Amino acid sequence: MRPAFPAFHPLSSLLFPAALLTGGLLVGSLSQAQVVASVSEKDFLSDMPIVLSVSRLPQRLDETPGAVTILDRDMIRNSGARDVADLLRLVPGFQVSNAFESVAPLVSYHGAFGDYSNRLELQIDGRSAYSPYFIGSIGPGLQSVALEDIERIEVLRGSNSASYGARAILGVINIVTRDTANTLGVQGAITVGDNGIRDTQARLGWGDWRGTFRLTADTREDDGLAGANGQNRVSRINFRSDIRANGSDEVQVRLGALKIDSGRGTAGNIGDPLRPFAFESSYAQLDYKRILNANEDVALKLSHTQERYTDVFPVYLRQWKPVFAANDFIPVSANGTASSDVVTVQHTLRNSDVVRLVWGGELRSERIQSQALYNTQSVFVNDFTRLFGNVEWCVAKNWLFNIGALAEHSSDTGDTVAPRLMLNWHLTPGHTLRAGISKAYRPPSNFESYADVRYFWHGLQLLQTAHGSSQLRAEELVSKELGYLGEFPDWRMALDARLFDEKIDNFMRITNQAPKTYLNDEDFAIRGFEYQLRWQPWQGAQVVLSQTRTNITTVQPGDALAAPKLASTISYVHSLPGQVTLTLARTDSSRWASFGGNEDDAQATRRTDLRLAKGLRWGTRRGEVALVVQNMGSAYRDYQKEFLFQKQAYLTLRLDD
Repeated sequence: MRPAFPAFHPLSSLLFPAALLTGGLLVGSLSQAQVVASVSEKDFLSDMPIVLSVSRLPQRLDETPGAVTILDRDMIRNSGARDVADLLRLVPGFQVSNAFESVAPLVSYHGAFGDYSNRLELQIDGRSAYSPYFIGSIGPGLQSVALEDIERIEVLRGSNSASYGARAILGVINIVTRDTANTLGVQGAITVGDNGIRDTQARLGWGDWRGTFRLTADTREDDGLAGANGQNRVSRINFRSDIRANGSDEVQVRLGALKIDSGRGTAGNIGDPLRPFAFESSYAQLDYKRILNANEDVALKLSHTQERYTDVFPVYLRQWKPVFAANDFIPVSANGTASSDVVTVQHTLRNSDVVRLVWGGELRSERIQSQALYNTQSVFVNDFTRLFGNVEWCVAKNWLFNIGALAEHSSDTGDTVAPRLMLNWHLTPGHTLRAGISKAYRPPSNFESYADVRYFWHGLQLLQTAHGSSQLRAEELVSKELGYLGEFPDWRMALDARLFDEKIDNFMRITNQAPKTYLNDEDFAIRGFEYQLRWQPWQGAQVVLSQTRTNITTVQPGDALAAPKLASTISYVHSLPGQVTLTLARTDSSRWASFGGNEDDAQATRRTDLRLAKGLRWGTRRGEVALVVQNMGSAYRDYQKEFLFQKQAYLTLRLDD
């Protein structure tokens, strides 16, 4: 079968970065005439970032047991992205879809192996935000926070089940929201543009030395991908408070709600017709931390999350079999609810300059109910008990071990232990080598084990479309990596490189025959190399180049690669006189198939974005107006071969009190 539109030319991995850099150099040379001062080594060198999430210990970036990409506030704003999922295409090794066909836009790392993002862990201020209803997908969770409230995003590129359990089998995305003390006052923004883009956001912050508070409400709305069904509307509200009772105790309360209204389905498909759906979720979270002394603290976290999915549509039976009357139909439903309750206790101890330790436990209870998906009114309950610990041990000058593990008991699938050993060797100041190995497990989700989707008409079973397999075994991952983190002040460059070998056994794959089910019939490896290079060629300018080469050793006959063999991203940000900021970003990948597609669905992606922003100021008030043009080239396939991401431009006006 021929593709729906002409295939892109093969990737030229070197020509485009060279062209973009040349363009950047031209812009830079023009603006340098107005920027008298040049950047110095001192300007380039900055404090090594502190990473909060990898081992649960606050660690310097060059001491973490893994490769971490940090997306800070400037990078988030300059990207022009409208949600977190689209932003993550800047991270090496990530694949991104903007479709709502799987409830929300999806992301994957080193391979989009299914319809849901369920091999990554998402943490939002320490709260695990995956969806139990959608087999652990983090897609809806990525939509639950307004970009304006995010301080930064830490992305651990690699397995981290040793800290966070089964969902972190291929990586962790940790979203850190802004401290409420830094968001006092009133702030608002509105975005309008092509493709029905209509985004609004309002934020109110208040408080004093005893405590500060923030309430943010926003909507994100557009007409979706060309060829996809329906408009997309994301509505959310989030509240956070930071209570400072005294110098030793900290209390934080967070509340929030999310609603996604969109459409899904395919015209002419009886079992999956065009129709609207709604996904709703809400959460409450309480964090308490007591500082016992300068070297020791304990923390308690309580959270409750619930979600509801509404998706009902009629199937007229005469389309299926002519023996039925024209008005005979069955109401098909995918409705259901899920919830989770979590209690986490954590103790951090800095025993000396040589050893630091964090350890703790977690109880998590998940409940899912859906007559539509499981053919029963019963509630499925899965309780997890977890014990975790990580020791940071400086065995000699410049040699640092991270030794960690998480033991997990599932009331449904039994016991697993996910260990990790990583060695960081500081060769010289600013240059670190890292090597290590970890093991992780992903037990089958409720749907993969117990799905039972049947269609009935007047009590008579007409069809069964899916059933789970209670014999499924947990996926096993052994990950080996060799990394390098270096700074080159003379060249004003920093390099983060990672060589990886990820071996997956007992991979759970959905079958194509009816009724669909899941099998452990595939073992394969993901091997490759990725890097991210940051360069400040002159004052006010920054270039970030990342590339990933991925080799997935086997695929099922007829399936396309779940990750591109070569993917590149380059961005150029330049601060011009007059509070003007220019951003150019380009992503370029070889052919791959979105989320379980076959060769006909395989796509190459080229996308170029531009953002031009002008800062505003009236007395003490500030603001910004920004023009963003996404995908200035040809439309490209997104999620399905019928869906196209077309060029779109939009204008944002943001005002701060």
